Amino acid sequence: MVEATITTQTGRLDKVLTTVFPQYSRSQIQQLLEQGNILVNETQQKGKYKVKAGDKISLTEPEIKELAVEPENIALDIVYEDDDVIVVDKPQGMVVHPAPGHEDHTLVNALLYHCPLSTINGTYRPGIVHRIDKDTSGLLMVAKNDQAHRSLAKQLKDKTNLREYIALVHGRIKEDSGTIKAPLARSPKDRKKQAVVSGGRDAVTHFKVLKRYQDYTLVSCRLETGRTHQIRVHMKYIGHPLVGDPLYGPKKTLKGKGQFLHAAKLGFAHPKTGEFLTFEAPLPEIFEKQLAYLDKTNEIK
Repeated sequence: MVEATITTQTGRLDKVLTTVFPQYSRSQIQQLLEQGNILVNETQQKGKYKVKAGDKISLTEPEIKELAVEPENIALDIVYEDDDVIVVDKPQGMVVHPAPGHEDHTLVNALLYHCPLSTINGTYRPGIVHRIDKDTSGLLMVAKNDQAHRSLAKQLKDKTNLREYIALVHGRIKEDSGTIKAPLARSPKDRKKQAVVSGGRDAVTHFKVLKRYQDYTLVSCRLETGRTHQIRVHMKYIGHPLVGDPLYGPKKTLKGKGQFLHAAKLGFAHPKTGEFLTFEAPLPEIFEKQLAYLDKTNEIK
C-alpha cells in the first residue's frame, strides 16, 4: 500500500491523483477508483470528489498480470536477415511489442515464431533495439543475440546509425530544409502525449522538403535522436502537424489509417563485420494513393 497526504493540491480527485501518483494515467486512476484500490480518508470516493488539504490517500497496488508472450505464425516482410540481425518492414497498424491492451498479434509475437531473439530487453521486448509507433510503417532493426543487441544499441546512443522517414504534413513549408532542436518530455497536460518541455530530453530532427502541394508538404525527416513521437511532436511544434495524426494533428485531415509517416531508410554497422548496411522500403500503398490523389487535386498552380 502507498499512502500520501494532500497538502497544496486541490480540485477533482482523479486529476489530483495523476500528480500524486504520476506512474498511473488518468484512465488507470479512474479504474483503480472504481475497483476500490484508492481510498480517501479510508473511504471510497468517485473521481469528481473535491480534494481538500489534509485528505489522506491510500493506494493498494493492483496485482501485476504477467504477460505470456507466445510465438505467432504471422507473415513478416523481411528485408534482410543473417545470424545476428533481422530487418523487417513493419506494416501500419501493428504494435511492435506486447503491453497491456496489446498482449498478442505484435511484431515480437511474429518474430519469436520466426527466429531466436536477444534477451537483453526481457520477456516482452526481446530483440527490440528501437521502436516505431503502431500506426507508423517501415523499417525496424532487430537483434537476434545479445552481442548484436549491444552493438546496435550503442550505435543508437552514439548517433552513428541512419534513420530516415517520409512524412506528409499539413501546410506548405517555406524552407527547403531545416533542423528542429526542441527538448521532449511527457506533456504536463495530457499523459498520453509528448510535448516540447523545457528541461526535457534533447531531441533533434533534420527535415528536407521533397514536394510541396497547395495545402500539404512531403518531407523526409532524419532522426539524430529517437524520442517517443519525436517527428510527430517536432513537426507540430513548427506548425506543420502530420496528416492523419489522431494525437497531434487537426481533426480535419485526409483519410487514412493514422499518421502518414513511414520509416523509409535504415542504416547501421553490422555488429559482427562492421560493414555499414543501408536498407530502403517503398511507401505503403495507402501512402502512394494519397500522394497520387494530391498530384491531381492539390498541385501548386
